[in-house]
Amino acid sequence: MKAALAEARKAAKAGEVPVGAVAVRDGKRIASAHNRPISLNDPTAHAEILCLRRASKKLRNYRLNGIILYVTKEPCAMCRGALVWARVERVVWGCPDIKPANHKFKITRGVCKAESARLLKGFFKHRR
Repeated sequence: MKAALAEARKAAKAGEVPVGAVAVRDGKRIASAHNRPISLNDPTAHAEILCLRRASKKLRNYRLNGIILYVTKEPCAMCRGALVWARVERVVWGCPDIKPANHKFKITRGVCKAESARLLKGFFKHRR
């Protein structure tokens, strides 16, 4: 967690929300990152996402089995989803997310539903 805090300090120094993350496997640091949405003009450039990207690149695998992610703040919904899809083993976080994003957007469902479903079914039929 000390290394994650050091990453968070880098974010603060750069004018970003001070959140840092470190990925560890078998007691060894695999990757680390800090928040960079402002500097990268990327709303997904949260510390957790950047850390997962770096760990995946280093391990040459998008599945991060056995990884423990240390992060200084409770992961947001986007980051939690990414942690699930990456199959991270454990998340250790510092402080809770006391002010989660409250933005709402409109949703339109079912556009080209059948074609979309056919593409997915066909893809997975050939893979299994």
